[in-house]
Amino acid sequence: MKNLPLVSVIIPVYNDAERLQTCLAKLALQTYSAYEVMVVDNGSRDLLTVQNIVAAYPFAQLLTESIPGSYAARNCGIAQAQGDILAFTDADCVPDLDWLEQGVEQIKTHPDCGLVAGAIHMVMQNPEHPVELYESLMGLSQQTFVGQHHYGATANMFTRPAVFERVGLFNTQLKSSGDVEWGQRVYAAGYSQIYADSVRIAHPARRSFAQLSRQASRHAGGFYDLRCQQNPSWIGRNIAYFKLLGFHLLPPVMFAWRIAHHPQLKTPGQIAKVVMTLSFVRLVTVKALLLLRFGGVSERE
Repeated sequence: MKNLPLVSVIIPVYNDAERLQTCLAKLALQTYSAYEVMVVDNGSRDLLTVQNIVAAYPFAQLLTESIPGSYAARNCGIAQAQGDILAFTDADCVPDLDWLEQGVEQIKTHPDCGLVAGAIHMVMQNPEHPVELYESLMGLSQQTFVGQHHYGATANMFTRPAVFERVGLFNTQLKSSGDVEWGQRVYAAGYSQIYADSVRIAHPARRSFAQLSRQASRHAGGFYDLRCQQNPSWIGRNIAYFKLLGFHLLPPVMFAWRIAHHPQLKTPGQIAKVVMTLSFVRLVTVKALLLLRFGGVSERE
């Protein structure tokens, strides 16, 4: 064990004690032995339950962060971590039993990379429900995030402390899209970014339009806040805002055309469900953007 690099697993939690317990139970069975887990509570209503769950796992310790937002919680974990490698996941994620082993292997194979983004498998209860069908196609495609947008979702990401020392911590002013902003800083600093299908976690698909609406509102707030930060001038912010708003106001014609030819969709009914659900997401996003424009506050993750 002494020859293995120590991995610090950082997990923010907010009112999600039940799924945190499932996540920790899987971490207890990992094939890799040199690790610690930093659970960072970010204002859960039932902190005592979280404390009791974490206390049952000797490899885990509980930290608390009062600044709202998962990125503030992750920064708190980074500050206390002792590991040579940092691994990030979320309380609602279930890692494969060789998750840490595979992640460490990728970091060792690519010692100069800025991050390794592992695969996120969406778990369905009812694959024919419009929301779950939509999530199966659109949810958390790490390969796309890395290849096209230059970041990895923190639901499944590995890196080294030295990368944070060079590019800085997560931006705590962002309640969503903080992993996007940080990953793009890593890319701008010249680091390579690796997608690894062998580094796998499971993530539950959203199962109702209410859950999908909350996610879309959060993402809208993250996009809005990020665009405002990237465009400090009044003109720049307005141009960025109206581009974002205009994109979501456009009818999803091209999306419908691509979805109609998607190999996973077998019937016209499935295609219609996905297109309808995307239209719903866009309407929720437009509403959220308008509210933000007129004094609303972005929602936390």
